[in-house]
Amino acid sequence: MRNTLAIAALLLATSISAQAQQKSFITTTQDKTSSSPRLNMAAVEHRADRLSDQMVRQLRLNGYQASRLRTINEDKVAKMAAIEQKHAGNQKLIDEQCKGVCKERDKELASVLSTDQYTNYYDSRSVFYKYDKDYAARSSNIMLVKSVQEPLPASSKGAVIAPARPEGRSTPASSVRGR
Repeated sequence: MRNTLAIAALLLATSISAQAQQKSFITTTQDKTSSSPRLNMAAVEHRADRLSDQMVRQLRLNGYQASRLRTINEDKVAKMAAIEQKHAGNQKLIDEQCKGVCKERDKELASVLSTDQYTNYYDSRSVFYKYDKDYAARSSNIMLVKSVQEPLPASSKGAVIAPARPEGRSTPASSVRGR
C-alpha cells in the first residue's frame, strides 16, 4: 500500500513538473515570422548613424557636438521610423508628422551647434532630410527583396508537416498490439 502511494505521489510530482516545463517553453518561444524589435532597432540605429556621419562631415563638428548630434538623431530617426511604419501608404501624413520631428531636431541642435554651423545646417535641412528618406527607402527595398529571397520558416507551434494518414489505416505498432 505504501509503495502504491509513493509511486502515485512520484507520478503526480513528475507530471506537474513536466507541465511547468512545457508552459515555460511555450512562453519563451517566439514566432520567427514576426518582426523582432531588436532587429528593427538595429536598422534604425544604422540609419541614424549614417545620417549623423553625413552631418558631422558636412557641418565639421567636434567630438562633443558629434556625440550630442548622434544622440539627437537616434531619437528623431526612431520617431520617424515609427511614424513611417504606423502610417505606411499615406505619404502626406508621414511627411507632415516627420516635419514636426525635424522641427524638434532643429530646436535641439540650436543649443549644440555654433551659429555658423547652425546656419549651414538650416540651409541644408532639405538635403539631410532627402538623404535620410532615400536611405530609408533603399534599405526597406533591400529588406523586402531579402525577405522574399530568404524567407524565414513559419512557426509550426508544435505541428508536424507530414502526409495525412487516413482515419481507418492502422500503423505497424497498433497491428502488433492487436494480436
